[in-house]
Amino acid sequence: MASRLMWASRAASHLRISVFNRGFATVLKDLKYSDSHEWVKVEGNSGTVGITDHAQDHLGDVVYVELPEKGSTVTQGSSFGAVESVKATSDLISPVSGKVVGVNAELSNSPGLVNSSPFENGWIIEVELSDSGEVGKLMDSERYSKFCEEEDAAH
Repeated sequence: MASRLMWASRAASHLRISVFNRGFATVLKDLKYSDSHEWVKVEGNSGTVGITDHAQDHLGDVVYVELPEKGSTVTQGSSFGAVESVKATSDLISPVSGKVVGVNAELSNSPGLVNSSPFENGWIIEVELSDSGEVGKLMDSERYSKFCEEEDAAH
């Protein structure tokens, strides 16, 4: 068992992915994270937003994603939609402010992409950032990993 975990963490460091001590939640290094478990990948003046592997794991099987309208405005720290799972419905909280320029329509037919591919195919919205300085208020991968460990230990 220990050698398998060792291999997994070596493979993860090769892939630039952090692995929690428990070995199941993935945190990508080049993303920024909110304390409500959303991630944003910023490229230039736009950001792609989704929920984290940690969040989808706690939610369980996602059965519906309520998406905002393209062209609507999102505000850092405010709800822009919801994710419904077999366990609960959770608000989606935007990690950044700006205009919604893309919505992942695939999620209407395949909400489970949020579970199976939270960082790639399960992205939720693309935002044209109105204040790129907000990104500095978010956690990097190391801080987010510690945050999740502390949150789980408290429950």
